[in-house]
Amino acid sequence: MRLDEFLGIKYPIMQGGMANIATGKFAAAVSNAGALGIIASGGMPAEALRKEIQECKQLTDKPFGVNLMLMNPDVENIAKMVAEEKVPVITTGAGSPGRYMEMWKASGAKLIPVVASVALARKLEKEGADAVIAEGGESGGHVGEMTTMALVPQVVDAVELPVIAAGGIADGRQMAAAFALGAIGVQIGTCLLVSEECPVHENYKKALIKSRDNSTIVTGRSLGAPVRILKNKMGREYLKMEQKGASKEELEQFTLGGLRRAVVDGDMDMGSVMSGQVCGQLKEIRPIAQILEELYSSYQTCISGLAKS
Repeated sequence: MRLDEFLGIKYPIMQGGMANIATGKFAAAVSNAGALGIIASGGMPAEALRKEIQECKQLTDKPFGVNLMLMNPDVENIAKMVAEEKVPVITTGAGSPGRYMEMWKASGAKLIPVVASVALARKLEKEGADAVIAEGGESGGHVGEMTTMALVPQVVDAVELPVIAAGGIADGRQMAAAFALGAIGVQIGTCLLVSEECPVHENYKKALIKSRDNSTIVTGRSLGAPVRILKNKMGREYLKMEQKGASKEELEQFTLGGLRRAVVDGDMDMGSVMSGQVCGQLKEIRPIAQILEELYSSYQTCISGLAKS
């Protein structure tokens, strides 16, 4: 079964949960264009997230989901609220959602946690997940150590669950590779940041389009919380602080509000400009529908060509 059949959507594609970016309006636009839109909870309290969910419901009659970061201070209330709102799909990150599984399943939701290791995938399978997203370190934002090419087949071999591939996917060749590795579909994020509908600042979109293959760096390794961003003044200074042995408190204070500075204010020097390694493949700002259609059609062309070779 492919992801489009599993979720009842047009394409076997889902959108990643991008904090401070993936609003209810944006998720609805993604769902209306044929993929699965995801509202990112980020650090939002439950009632603020509820408003985003209700807005999404008003803007689309297609399936959508919510990404719940389990480190959110209001996680208990959010977990109850998404069940009350009967969100069709729940994805999770930063931990194990086991204690909420029964409640979410009772609400009718499909549970699809993000994993960066075989061990976590196996644990979540036992706890009742419906599928997992195996996300490689090529992705933007919070990342693991394993690459998509290495992680996905090992997760596929380790569990009986459907596996969705994420990290480093922006065109049909990469999507075809994900299926070859055993995935039922893909999750994308960075390539949607340059969509017309994406609410990030225009400076953010322009920075992505100007980027190259080596334009990202990973900060936060010393804290055990690596984050992939575009190289800029903030990132370089952060790495220097890490090398000098700065404390967790000093590093957290230095980056406080960094994502908002990038997304809302358009500060490309001192903002946290999260991006995956595929940024060098992005060439123009286009509607979501066009991005998805080209991704899927180029995937079909790729597999057709492989079949003839």
